[in-house]
Amino acid sequence: MNMFTVSPEKENAMKERMAQLGVSENEMRESFVRSSGPGGQNVNKTSSCVQLLHVPTGLSVKCQQERSQLLNRFLARRLLLDRIERLQRGLIEAEKIRNEKIRRQKRKRSKRAKEKILQDKHHQTEKKVQRARPLISDGS
Repeated sequence: MNMFTVSPEKENAMKERMAQLGVSENEMRESFVRSSGPGGQNVNKTSSCVQLLHVPTGLSVKCQQERSQLLNRFLARRLLLDRIERLQRGLIEAEKIRNEKIRRQKRKRSKRAKEKILQDKHHQTEKKVQRARPLISDGS
C-alpha cells in the first residue's frame, strides 16, 4: 500500500535513498500545522503543512508547497533527505562559512576604519598633486 499519493516508483526510490543515507522512518518526528499564506478556506481549516524533525541530527523541515497533506509529507521527506545528505557531505559547514563571510562583508565599518580609509585617500591625493608638472612663469 502506498504511504503517499505519489507513484510507487517514486516512493521506492525515496525508501532506497533513505537506506543509503542510513535514515529510518522511526527517527523522524512528524507534526501537522496549518499552512500560511494565500489559499483561503483550505488554508484556514486544514492542517496541510508538514513539519518533520530528524531526531539524531536535529534537522527540521517545514513543507507547505501543495494543498494535499500526503503530497507535502512526501516532499518534506525529500527535503529532509537533501539536508541530511548535504550534512553528511560537509556542505552545510561550507555554506555556513560562506554566509558568515557575506555577513562580515556587509557589516558597517567602524569609525576608526572609516577615518583610516579617508586618511589613506588624502595621502594618495597629496602624492598625485606633487607629481603634477610645475607651472612655468615667463618672468614678465
